[in-house]
Amino acid sequence: MSRWLQASAALEAITGLGLVLAPALVVLLLAGSELSGPGLALGRLAGLALLSLGLACWPGRDAGNGTSAALRAMLTYNPLATLYLGYLGTRGEWFGGLLWPAVAIHAAATLLLFRSLLRTRPVM
Repeated sequence: MSRWLQASAALEAITGLGLVLAPALVVLLLAGSELSGPGLALGRLAGLALLSLGLACWPGRDAGNGTSAALRAMLTYNPLATLYLGYLGTRGEWFGGLLWPAVAIHAAATLLLFRSLLRTRPVM
Protein backbone atom coordinates (compact mmCIF):
# COMPACT_ATOMS: atom_id res chain seq x y z
CA MET A 1 0.00 0.00 0.00
CA SER A 2 2.85 2.39 0.77
CA ARG A 3 4.10 2.12 -2.81
CA TRP A 4 0.70 3.29 -4.13
CA LEU A 5 0.56 6.12 -1.62
CA GLN A 6 4.06 7.19 -2.63
CA ALA A 7 3.16 7.07 -6.33
CA SER A 8 -0.03 9.04 -5.77
CA ALA A 9 1.73 11.64 -3.63
CA ALA A 10 4.46 11.99 -6.24
CA LEU A 11 1.94 12.46 -9.05
CA GLU A 12 0.07 15.14 -7.10
CA ALA A 13 3.30 16.95 -6.24
CA ILE A 14 4.53 16.79 -9.84
CA THR A 15 1.18 18.01 -11.17
CA GLY A 16 1.20 20.80 -8.58
CA LEU A 17 4.71 21.84 -9.52
CA GLY A 18 3.70 21.80 -13.19
CA LEU A 19 0.71 24.03 -12.44
CA VAL A 20 2.92 26.47 -10.53
CA LEU A 21 5.54 26.66 -13.27
CA ALA A 22 3.43 26.33 -16.44
CA PRO A 23 -0.32 26.33 -15.68
CA ALA A 24 -1.36 26.99 -19.29
CA LEU A 25 0.61 23.99 -20.56
CA VAL A 26 -0.71 21.63 -17.87
CA VAL A 27 -4.32 22.68 -18.51
CA LEU A 28 -3.79 22.32 -22.25
CA LEU A 29 -2.37 18.80 -21.78
CA LEU A 30 -5.03 17.73 -19.26
CA ALA A 31 -8.15 19.48 -20.56
CA GLY A 32 -7.23 20.39 -24.13
CA SER A 33 -8.20 24.00 -23.43
CA GLU A 34 -6.46 27.35 -23.37
CA LEU A 35 -5.88 29.11 -20.07
CA SER A 36 -5.17 32.83 -19.71
CA GLY A 37 -5.65 35.84 -17.47
CA PRO A 38 -7.00 35.15 -14.01
CA GLY A 39 -7.17 31.44 -14.86
CA LEU A 40 -3.37 31.37 -14.81
CA ALA A 41 -3.34 32.80 -11.29
CA LEU A 42 -5.94 30.33 -10.05
CA GLY A 43 -4.10 27.48 -11.79
CA ARG A 44 -0.92 28.39 -9.91
CA LEU A 45 -2.82 28.61 -6.63
CA ALA A 46 -4.28 25.16 -7.27
CA GLY A 47 -0.75 23.99 -8.06
CA LEU A 48 0.45 25.19 -4.65
CA ALA A 49 -2.36 23.22 -3.02
CA LEU A 50 -1.53 20.03 -4.95
CA LEU A 51 2.16 20.42 -4.19
CA SER A 52 1.37 20.79 -0.49
CA LEU A 53 -0.91 17.75 -0.60
CA GLY A 54 1.75 15.64 -2.28
CA LEU A 55 4.40 16.66 0.24
CA ALA A 56 2.12 16.03 3.19
CA CYS A 57 1.05 12.60 1.97
CA TRP A 58 4.54 11.35 1.22
CA PRO A 59 4.98 8.09 3.17
CA GLY A 60 7.32 8.10 6.12
CA ARG A 61 7.15 11.85 6.59
CA ASP A 62 5.93 11.59 10.21
CA ALA A 63 9.15 11.29 12.12
CA GLY A 64 7.52 11.02 15.52
CA ASN A 65 8.24 14.66 16.32
CA GLY A 66 4.58 15.51 16.87
CA THR A 67 4.15 17.33 13.56
CA SER A 68 1.21 15.93 11.63
CA ALA A 69 1.12 15.66 7.87
CA ALA A 70 -1.90 17.97 7.81
CA LEU A 71 -0.02 20.65 9.74
CA ARG A 72 2.93 20.36 7.38
CA ALA A 73 0.61 20.64 4.38
CA MET A 74 -1.04 23.76 5.72
CA LEU A 75 2.34 25.23 6.67
CA THR A 76 3.42 24.70 3.09
CA TYR A 77 0.27 25.99 1.43
CA ASN A 78 -0.66 29.03 3.53
CA PRO A 79 2.68 30.91 3.38
CA LEU A 80 2.99 30.20 -0.35
CA ALA A 81 -0.61 31.31 -0.95
CA THR A 82 -0.01 34.47 1.11
CA LEU A 83 3.08 35.35 -0.91
CA TYR A 84 1.55 34.54 -4.28
CA LEU A 85 -1.74 36.36 -3.68
CA GLY A 86 0.15 39.32 -2.25
CA TYR A 87 2.35 39.33 -5.34
CA LEU A 88 -0.76 39.37 -7.56
CA GLY A 89 -2.18 42.27 -5.58
CA THR A 90 0.97 44.34 -5.81
CA ARG A 91 1.18 43.78 -9.57
CA GLY A 92 -2.39 45.04 -9.86
CA GLU A 93 -3.26 43.03 -12.96
CA TRP A 94 -6.00 40.88 -11.43
CA PHE A 95 -7.58 42.44 -8.41
CA GLY A 96 -10.92 41.37 -6.96
CA GLY A 97 -12.62 42.65 -3.84
CA LEU A 98 -11.61 39.61 -1.79
CA LEU A 99 -7.94 39.49 -2.80
CA TRP A 100 -6.52 41.43 0.15
CA PRO A 101 -8.85 39.78 2.70
CA ALA A 102 -7.65 36.42 1.31
CA VAL A 103 -4.02 37.53 1.76
CA ALA A 104 -4.79 38.54 5.36
CA ILE A 105 -6.59 35.27 6.12
CA HIS A 106 -3.73 33.16 4.72
CA ALA A 107 -1.18 35.25 6.61
CA ALA A 108 -3.12 34.88 9.87
CA ALA A 109 -3.48 31.14 9.28
CA THR A 110 0.26 30.90 8.68
CA LEU A 111 1.03 32.63 11.97
CA LEU A 112 -1.47 30.54 13.94
CA LEU A 113 -0.25 27.30 12.36
CA PHE A 114 3.36 28.22 13.04
CA ARG A 115 2.46 28.92 16.66
CA SER A 116 0.79 25.51 16.79
CA LEU A 117 3.94 23.94 15.34
CA LEU A 118 6.08 25.53 18.03
CA ARG A 119 3.75 24.17 20.72
CA THR A 120 4.00 20.61 19.37
CA ARG A 121 7.78 20.57 19.31
CA PRO A 122 9.46 19.07 22.37
CA VAL A 123 11.59 21.49 24.36
CA MET A 124 15.24 20.42 24.53
